[in-house]
Amino acid sequence: MTIKEQAQKGIITKEIEICALAEGIEPEKLRKLVAEGKAVIPANKKFRLSRPGAIGEGLRTKVNANIGTSRDFPEPEPELEKLKAALAAGADAIMDLSTGGPLDEIRKKIRENCPVPLGTVPIYQVAVETVQNNKSIVEMTVDHMFKVIEKQAEDGIDFMTIHCGVTRTVLERFNYSQRILGVVSRGGSFLVEWMVYNDKENPFYENFDDLLAIAKEYDITLSLGDGIRPGCLADATDGPQIQELIILGELTLQAWEAGVQVMIEGPGHVPLDQVETNVKLEKRICHGAPFYVLGPLVTDIAPGYDHIGCAIGGAIAAAAGADFLCYVTPAEHLRLPTVEDVREGVIAARIAGHAADIVKGVPGAIEKDIAMAKARARLDWEEQIRLSIDPEKAKHYRKEGGVSKGKACTMCGEYCAIKVFERAKLKKFFSKDE
Repeated sequence: MTIKEQAQKGIITKEIEICALAEGIEPEKLRKLVAEGKAVIPANKKFRLSRPGAIGEGLRTKVNANIGTSRDFPEPEPELEKLKAALAAGADAIMDLSTGGPLDEIRKKIRENCPVPLGTVPIYQVAVETVQNNKSIVEMTVDHMFKVIEKQAEDGIDFMTIHCGVTRTVLERFNYSQRILGVVSRGGSFLVEWMVYNDKENPFYENFDDLLAIAKEYDITLSLGDGIRPGCLADATDGPQIQELIILGELTLQAWEAGVQVMIEGPGHVPLDQVETNVKLEKRICHGAPFYVLGPLVTDIAPGYDHIGCAIGGAIAAAAGADFLCYVTPAEHLRLPTVEDVREGVIAARIAGHAADIVKGVPGAIEKDIAMAKARARLDWEEQIRLSIDPEKAKHYRKEGGVSKGKACTMCGEYCAIKVFERAKLKKFFSKDE
């Protein structure tokens, strides 16, 4: 039985116990969430995770980091360094999006060194291998698509992005749309080109039962991809995007009936005032399934700073109910990220997630900020650094700035407001005897 099927039968699995302890909630509460489909625990039967994680309603907002080779940078070693950096920065999950070099070898190396849930987008490997065989993407075969999914499942992948909702019905919506950027999802574009050229339905939609059979056998969580997500603010929340979401909601029910865990992927570029609406639409249309958002980015004009745009959108999305944030690095839209880009992207997304968790009342969230406030009141710098989301950077800045007289920072020195107020408290006005 899958984790979901066991939860539906009232069984509290080892994964549920571990995740409930990490969340600070009762295992029975998490079991119920998993049984209802409101939370998922991506954990392939073929690989024992040392750090499994639960994603969903009422739980700490999780952060995913994308890594992976490209055709121009096919070596696996840099990606393993990025994996280390992402984990050190606090990533809760990793996705291998490799499209260059020995893909099977790279994926297996990442899997061996990844203690948290690992995801992939199988259509990438299908497209790459097809092109390597001197064919075009439109010559991908359905058999090849499902063989790659099974191969990656056998290698221990915990969740997979499959663009099942890119259907012919959705593509018809483009006849009534004025999109500027069309399809910006790489996997989505592969399928669109294949469907148009071959005049056929999306194989993952048409053969969804076969996909469910593989997912159930390995207990893979399906991350139903948003292949028609908007790539700029002007394209957000339009007909094609919403039509795809409706289809994903229907497929969610089919997956649950088969005992398969599901989460839904969300848009990447959304104006600030539409972020909450997008989250509420997903939760309503997809029956409360966990929502996995890329960003969202709330402006299109911040290349080099897209991790900041992502953090702004991610905080609003998570506060509105999004459960899983896919980070964006400063290199987004410009190049393959470096190790430092990965670290910054994870930290930015974690800040967004934590800010939202305070609003959502996630157990332990506000307590961390209260502890920081008390440490600041004491001018306890070691404790402030320890409590920081990024202790390494906090320690570096503190050391670089030097220490002012009397423990204050070099910004305020003797004019430190905390020290001035402490002196004021000694006066008669603040006396408890008055």
